[in-house]
Amino acid sequence: MTQTSAGRSLAEPTGTPALEVRGLRRTYGTGDDAFDAVRGIDLTVPAGSIHALLGVNGAGKTSALEVIEGLAPASAGEVRVLGLDPVADRAEVRRRTGVLLQRSGFVGDLTVRETLTMWSSTVSGARPVEESLEMLDLTRHADTRMRALSGGEHRRVDLACTLAGGPELVMLDEPTTGLDPESRRAVWELVRGLRDQGATVLLTTHYLEEAETLADDVSIMRDGEIVRAGTLAEIVAGHPSEISFRTPAVPLAWPAGAEVSRDGDRTVLRTADLQPALTELLLTARDARVELELLDARTATLESVFLALAADREGALR
Repeated sequence: MTQTSAGRSLAEPTGTPALEVRGLRRTYGTGDDAFDAVRGIDLTVPAGSIHALLGVNGAGKTSALEVIEGLAPASAGEVRVLGLDPVADRAEVRRRTGVLLQRSGFVGDLTVRETLTMWSSTVSGARPVEESLEMLDLTRHADTRMRALSGGEHRRVDLACTLAGGPELVMLDEPTTGLDPESRRAVWELVRGLRDQGATVLLTTHYLEEAETLADDVSIMRDGEIVRAGTLAEIVAGHPSEISFRTPAVPLAWPAGAEVSRDGDRTVLRTADLQPALTELLLTARDARVELELLDARTATLESVFLALAADREGALR
């Protein structure tokens, strides 16, 4: 067993997923006005892992999360949170999970300490308020009223409340929105620490670097469906790497199999085999006595895959 700082024991990771979703659908409206926001998604998050759920605005992430969190019923399908039904077993699920929403509704006249004290009174086995303040670097703001906080400081209070009870499963909806780069990285370390203590984290984020840095597994949603899922290596596998450089005055023969395009004064080559293509390009340029200015070569990234999926570029799903 692993102890959280709030004193709650977390079960060591087992073969039972912390979160399992099968055929989840969520429909708004009825008849001709019906809109399917979530269209039969499957999602499995192993215990003791960090899973990033990504997608552009309107992809269906929030609609799916609200069902997973027990805030809304599913139109179809099944959700199990820590082996429990998030609606029928709401009291037990709430006790063992922490949820960070995109917006909170704290009273502006309360200080940060008063807000955390009030919130902790609703949580079983809550960590000491002073510990929560220190954990989120809020000690110096303890006596500041909530309405006087910056957006980033307010977000840290949200996080402190979410983690007050030492939850086994933490669901974070855009956790670092409004934070400066230093504070964002501090939150990253905090999230890693949760996993190290045995907790499971499901997060949504628009910061793809955040997902690349933190997530053990990634799911990408588009139009209510999960269109790519797996580890980062699996997500980018088969997606073309890119070589770009300022378009030379002298025409060159391009590497075999490379897709060539122009972006302003730059030439962009997309290839499934970066090293052979780059070697061939450099040898061709050398023989032609051409210097490739502003040369940049990079393997496929989560960002490049995400943008291709969002744009539904031909072949993006293959």
